[in-house]
Amino acid sequence: MSTNTTSAIQALSDKAWARWTALGLLAFAMFCSYIFMDILSPIKDLMQSECGWDSTAFGTMQGSETFLNVFIFFLIFAGIILDKMGVRFTAVLSGAVMIVGAAINWYAVTPYFLDSSLKVWFTEHLNYIPVFDELGISPFYKGMPASAKFAAVGFMIFGCGVEMAGITVSRGIVKWFKGREMALAMGSEMALARLGVATCMIFSPMFATLGDVVDVSRAVAFGLVLLMIALIMFIVYFFMDKKLDSQTHAEEEKDDPFRLKDLGKILTSSGFWIVALLCVLYYSAIFPFQKYAVNMLQCNLTLIEPETGSFWASGTVTVIQYVIMIIVAVAAFMSNFSKIMSVKLVALAVAIIGLIGYCYMGYMRQSASAIFAVFPLLAVGITPILGKYVDYKGKAASMLVVGALLLIACHLTFAFILPMFKGSAVGGVVVAYLTILVLGASFSLVPASLWPSVPKLVDAKIIGSAYALIFWIQNIGLWLFPMLIGKVLDGTNPQIAQAVADGTMTEEVASVSYNYTWPLVMLACLGVAALILGLVLKVIDRRKHYGLEEPNVKPEEAKKAEITTDEAEIEGNLI
Repeated sequence: MSTNTTSAIQALSDKAWARWTALGLLAFAMFCSYIFMDILSPIKDLMQSECGWDSTAFGTMQGSETFLNVFIFFLIFAGIILDKMGVRFTAVLSGAVMIVGAAINWYAVTPYFLDSSLKVWFTEHLNYIPVFDELGISPFYKGMPASAKFAAVGFMIFGCGVEMAGITVSRGIVKWFKGREMALAMGSEMALARLGVATCMIFSPMFATLGDVVDVSRAVAFGLVLLMIALIMFIVYFFMDKKLDSQTHAEEEKDDPFRLKDLGKILTSSGFWIVALLCVLYYSAIFPFQKYAVNMLQCNLTLIEPETGSFWASGTVTVIQYVIMIIVAVAAFMSNFSKIMSVKLVALAVAIIGLIGYCYMGYMRQSASAIFAVFPLLAVGITPILGKYVDYKGKAASMLVVGALLLIACHLTFAFILPMFKGSAVGGVVVAYLTILVLGASFSLVPASLWPSVPKLVDAKIIGSAYALIFWIQNIGLWLFPMLIGKVLDGTNPQIAQAVADGTMTEEVASVSYNYTWPLVMLACLGVAALILGLVLKVIDRRKHYGLEEPNVKPEEAKKAEITTDEAEIEGNLI
């Protein structure tokens, strides 16, 4: 009986369709969650002109996403839930929580809220929160618009769900790909999920201004509907994962009890702490930046809107550009996975030509959101390559160092070089495109090299808690830096608020008149810190032999996996 069970486990775990289908379900769910995470980012200017959110209010609301995860320790509890209840239960729970938070966020920016007694309550309350105000960590402040406060409440709940989903997806990938192409899987998942960023940048402004009538709630509703689809993906994964376990007679992770003392094994690992700090530095320099990137481009580029009624101002061009983006992504993936050289070269050519066409359309649309939407496209193409390299060649720690160098260069380019091209219609856009593409490429180094390193640092049965701790530390940065960017923007641009108060500048003009130099320098400093830690990690890995520079798939394991797969296919054909 045990022999048959072992055979079944080996045969099923080696089935490529099973693990890649599971990955596709998880990746699409994260794709939808990434869209909602940045749904307001490309319309920051509209949030200021339509809802009265200045940069401080916008940054405080955006930072609230991680508030409960950090200060109420929900993310730690999420890790415990994951370890006790398993991937299936936690995935569905995270999807439901995201929808609840998103629904609140949507209602907060609708006209219905503006006419409700709820607005009056939020205007009069939550202006002072004991202890949190004294510590300077309150998610609200006196004078914060009521809609921003209520939206922050919804974003906090959504944040609990999306971060729970993040650690669950990471655990699910480890479950399906351990001992195989795990770095490739994690890199591919993040590359696909980050297409959500481009989707958000392209469609959020379109829905917000549909029919030449500005209504920001339409953009949020678009994201809410996609989160409902994400929940369906998690439910499908639930049944697929359950069937897999029943076929292999495996038991879900919840049967291995969680013990608090197990956390000590994680916290005493110096390698774990370096990886966790690297994570918070990388993500703090990227995700908060994404929330302001479109507005930064609006403030630094000379963009002239196409004439109303023209092709470049229509919704049709938005859809066409998105279709081209999908073609670029699919072709880039095909060029990575195809074993036929002619197909690989054709796919690569299609991806390159499509990317050029995509950039041209973004320029012709004169849209900052369409320009920044190129951010994940190069990452989609190279993340699988990097993941495969880490799987079979290693050098994960070295990749983190390279990523830090690129991160520093990009933020300094945005801070000092891009403003020099203001007034140059073509030059500024070219510099913006190149820098955005390189920034996306640098970020692709993180999922391909950092996340697959975690299983090398902790025991398998507490890996859910390890991911939860890393995500919790990461969330501190994701809470802090959106607020800091907003405060630094308002603090270094006092003339804008004064001009609006004097009536010499409208809110529309004010929203695209900020100087972003100092916020960008601050983010570049995070890259410098990440560079130093990356070098320290290489030293620690060399001394303690964590194997971070070693490949995930050993030559003998890869050969064994190929043989097992071939035997399984022969057996399946005979049956």
